[in-house]
Amino acid sequence: MATRPHGYGLTGEVNRKINAKYSLELEQEARLWIEEVLQRPLLEGVDRSQPLGEVAFQDALKDGVLLCELINTLQPGGVKKIHRVESGSLKKFKDMENIENFLKAISNYGVSTTDKFAGANLTDRNNGMTMVVNCLHAVGRAAQKNGFNGPTLGPRESQYNPRNFDEETLSAGQTMIGLQYGYTKGASQKGMNFGKTRSIND
Repeated sequence: MATRPHGYGLTGEVNRKINAKYSLELEQEARLWIEEVLQRPLLEGVDRSQPLGEVAFQDALKDGVLLCELINTLQPGGVKKIHRVESGSLKKFKDMENIENFLKAISNYGVSTTDKFAGANLTDRNNGMTMVVNCLHAVGRAAQKNGFNGPTLGPRESQYNPRNFDEETLSAGQTMIGLQYGYTKGASQKGMNFGKTRSIND
C-alpha cells in the first residue's frame, strides 16, 4: 500500500469527515449481501454476525477479484477477464485493473458516476472505505432495478413516473386559488396601521 501524507487544509478536513462517517452497519449489510450473492464468505472462518471492520473489509476486497465476481453474477460477462495474481511485481497493477474493470462494468449496469468510488479509495484507503460501501449499496439498488432475482440490498430505487393530464383536468386546476397566494376566505388587514406611532388617545 502506498504511503500518502496526511491531507491538510480543506482536503484534509473533507477526508476526516468522510472517515468519520464510516458505518459498520452499512458495511455489514453490504458484506452479507455479497456473501449471499456469491454463496461463499468474504473471509474464511470469520463470524458472520459481527462486522469485519474497515481494515478487514478493505483487505477482502482490495484485489478486486470478489468485486468482479459480484458484477459477473449480477450481469454475466460484465467483466471479461479477472486477474488472480497471488504475489509478484505485477500484483498491484493487476489488482488495480480488476477494480477499474469492476467500475466500468457497474457503469454499464446503471450505477451513477456520483455513486462510484475511485480505485485509490479501495487500494490505499485514502478516503476511508465509506465511498466503497456506498458504491456497493448503489450496485444493490441497481440490481433490483435491473430485475435481479437473488438477495436484495437496501430499498428499491425510484423510477421515472410521468403524469399526463388531459386538457379538462388542467383547465380545472386553473380555477383553484392555492393557499400560497395568500387567500384567507375574506380576511384582510383593513384597520391595521403599519408605521404609525401608538397613541393613547387614538
